Amino acid sequence: MIKAIITDIEGTITRISFVKDVLFPYAAKHLPEFVEKHQHTPEVATQLNAVKQLIANPMASVPEIIDALLNWIKNDEKVTPLKQLQGLIWQAGYENGDFTGHIYPDAFEFLSTQHRESTPLYVYSSGSVKAQQLLFEYSDYGDMRPLFQAYFDTKIGGKKEPKSYHSIVEQLPYSAAQVLFLSDIIEELDAAKTAGLATLQLWRDGQAQSPAHNAITDFNQYMSRNV
Repeated sequence: MIKAIITDIEGTITRISFVKDVLFPYAAKHLPEFVEKHQHTPEVATQLNAVKQLIANPMASVPEIIDALLNWIKNDEKVTPLKQLQGLIWQAGYENGDFTGHIYPDAFEFLSTQHRESTPLYVYSSGSVKAQQLLFEYSDYGDMRPLFQAYFDTKIGGKKEPKSYHSIVEQLPYSAAQVLFLSDIIEELDAAKTAGLATLQLWRDGQAQSPAHNAITDFNQYMSRNV
């Protein structure tokens, strides 16, 4: 019996194009100026030092760091310091009203229903926890943060690694078999299933499917499926 739900964000409860066509370009456009302006603030400096370590150049200049970050954005790399900086940049965009956080209508209804029925909801996304919370705070439906118990990002591990799901479940008061993981990506679902979680694929944009996982195209189908 499912007692808790962990959901991915991109492609699962929000459209992929929102991230790729709105958030990523916004971060890429504003990142150079943001890093130059805030490079000495502790929160930003910590991430810049992490970039230096990842590119194996402890003496990297700010322009070199910016080039690495922009290249990671271009290649959609799931790199923790990039995700942390993107979250800081997106905060300004949300607060300025440059965009709101897209949520599929059926996803909002589903999450709201699960919350009303006292099913604990958690988020696990490659975007930083800060970026996750901003999307929900400034969503199309207002502040959705009260729906969720906790948020997880790549600080806990990669989403295609079973050990990441083990680590999350260790922080929850449920066994792995009592937790359902929602995602659109087969490799993530495979990792979660290997860790013992129940899985369900959201198949919205014609991505690959696997017979190893149940799939739905809309959360309205959820109650009719035995996950």
